[in-house]
Amino acid sequence: MTSPVAVIGAGLVGAGWAIVFSRAGYPVRLYDGDASIRERALVGIRANLDDLESFQLIESAQAVIDNILVCDSLEDAVSGVSYVQESVFETVLVKSEITAALDAACDEHVVIGSSSSGIPASAFTEDLEGRHRCLIAHPVNPPYLVPLVELVPAPWTDSAVVQSTHDLMTAVGQAPIRIEREVEGFVLNRLQGALLNEAWALFEEGYASAEDIDKTVSEGLGLRWSFMGPFQTIDLNAPGGIADYAERLGPLYHSVAQSRTEPKPWSKDLIQDVESERRKDLSEQGLASRREWRDRRLMALAAHKNKASKDIGD
Repeated sequence: MTSPVAVIGAGLVGAGWAIVFSRAGYPVRLYDGDASIRERALVGIRANLDDLESFQLIESAQAVIDNILVCDSLEDAVSGVSYVQESVFETVLVKSEITAALDAACDEHVVIGSSSSGIPASAFTEDLEGRHRCLIAHPVNPPYLVPLVELVPAPWTDSAVVQSTHDLMTAVGQAPIRIEREVEGFVLNRLQGALLNEAWALFEEGYASAEDIDKTVSEGLGLRWSFMGPFQTIDLNAPGGIADYAERLGPLYHSVAQSRTEPKPWSKDLIQDVESERRKDLSEQGLASRREWRDRRLMALAAHKNKASKDIGD
């Protein structure tokens, strides 16, 4: 029987993690310091599970939700667990407080992973007695549909902790990557940030609308990127592979990079202009239903990729 895991924080990310572990057969202890969030956590989880079942991504929504126990205290949540996934509000203060509480409450062998998307573990674990067992395990939201997990150790994280977390994430169906040392933004947000910064700049300079910039990704780059990364993409985009591509287009990309040597922050006026265009297409009241649409599209994509992998044996 698999050991239970604790998920601390029952918001969107924490609830998503509960689904990840539970559907893989791990008993989940879910806790949030806000009683109102605890009370409604299973309602949102159940809705997501029903959707997953409808896309045949799980066999039984009921079996998954039956494996999740909402706890009334932190101590109850971490008692007897083998791993903790912390997913609380992202500030250094909040992370420091909850990680200190977890370090005090957990057995000494328990690994503590944080869902932090940008704050490195060194910023909130340095003074802990058990700092060697703490690391970042940053998911993509929602983690039960987008499997990537960034594993980022602090300078004092034990290498065995990174390995055991990598093994766990693989076992529950995620796609973990190792980041060898701390870097601001980790890997995912640095890549995403490079694209976002260029998108904002192109819009601000009047080269294209927000809609057409989005379409460039959704109907262009994103189609390939949904099953291969940037290095694999360019390796296939020149007759002689990646070295040939670099020789042909490297100077162009270098020139483009040099044109952005002084990046500017996103100004209030710029943000308002993009916001105005987006709200013409989608009202603020429609954001929640559009997020549900996004998740169902991700489910359809996941179902397609699962079938494709079985069909071609990849």
